[in-house]
Parts: sequence; structure tokens; C-alpha cells
Amino acid sequence: MEKELLEELKQLSILCVEDEEGIRKVIVDTLKYYFDEVYEAKDGNEAYDLYEEYKPKIVLTDIQMKSCNGVDLVKRIRKNDSKTAIVMLTAYSNEEYLMDLINLNINHYILKPLNAKKLNEALFKLININSERVLLCEELVLDLKKRELIYKNEEIIPLRKREKEFLHLLYEKRGSILSYYEIESELWTDKEMTTHALKSFIKELRAKLPVNVVKNVSQEGYTLIM
Repeated sequence: MEKELLEELKQLSILCVEDEEGIRKVIVDTLKYYFDEVYEAKDGNEAYDLYEEYKPKIVLTDIQMKSCNGVDLVKRIRKNDSKTAIVMLTAYSNEEYLMDLINLNINHYILKPLNAKKLNEALFKLININSERVLLCEELVLDLKKRELIYKNEEIIPLRKREKEFLHLLYEKRGSILSYYEIESELWTDKEMTTHALKSFIKELRAKLPVNVVKNVSQEGYTLIM
């Protein structure tokens, strides 16, 4: 992993949730290489208490645990928190949970057994969540600070303020629909949003995009094409 990414991870905190002590120890020891602050819990109940106390930037949790499983834990966290990055550890036998993972806005999931390569891939993705750059799709990065798109790590596309904010809202609502009401209340605070104004805005934005990441959901709003 690149030195710059390691430095970024060192500034973040992570909570590891795993009910099997031996497995948890191995994971925690590995995480301590990447993070200065690593918390550990044996089940969802203990994990939620630690989450409330320390507010870690990342939660890495197993799904199947004897007391308060990972899905129940994430439901409690997501009730009032859509920002914390969440990574789920799952096995092929957990397919019945996949819809729950999508609906709960999980940032990443890792198929067991966990190894260094899988962990590295997950951490690379999580860097985008906790930085001023977010990954809209494989080839397109949104730089929130500079207000621009970066295509294939080389082409720079300047954005207007409203365009940046719209794409950021789409990213935050990935896996669900950004409604017309949310767009108006967040982006058209100074005046009423007409249908014509919104259509013109989307048309102009799409003309700037080297790849289309904006999908219209008829009579509901827009969603991000990942």
C-alpha cells in the first residue's frame, strides 16, 4: 500500500466486531498495522456501546454472531448515521443478507476468509469515503475541495457549485434514490425549482460527464450508476 494512503489511514479510527476471539485477535493485530486507533468488540451490543463512545470512522463487522448480529448492529448505526463507513465480513452462505446490506448503505463487504489482499482492496475504497475525493465510478473521481471531476486520473473537468453538490448528494444516496424534494431542498434554497430548470441542469451536467453516472428514475428522482 502506498505511503500516502497509510498516512491517511493512520489518522482514522476503526471498530472491529467479531465473536470468535481467535479470529478477532488476528484481524485486530492486522488492523493495528494500518490504524493507530483500533477498538474491538465480541458482539453487536458491545460494539454499539463502543461506537457511541468513540465514534470510529470505520466499522468492520462480521454478519453472523451469537449475540446481536452484524445486520442488527448496522441497522442501529444507520438509524441516525449515514456517514460512518461500514465493511461487512460475510461468507457465501450469507446470501440471504445481501439485500439487507444494499438497503443499509454498506460501503464494502469482504468474503471470508479475510486476507491481506482483500483487506487492502477494502481500505483503498474507504480512503475515498473519508477524504475530500469520492469515487463515482471506476474511472471517475469527484474532488469536493477543488470542485472538479478527475477522469482516468488525467483529465480534469471543472464543475459549478450546484453540479458538485448534486453529484455529492447522489454519492451519499448511492444504492437508493435522490428524490426531487431532496434536490430542491438542498440545491434550490434560493428559489423554486421548476421542472424545466431541473431538466436543463441535468442536461448540462450530463454534457460534461465523460461517462454517464446519472440515471433518472421516472416520477421519483435520480440515482447513481456505479
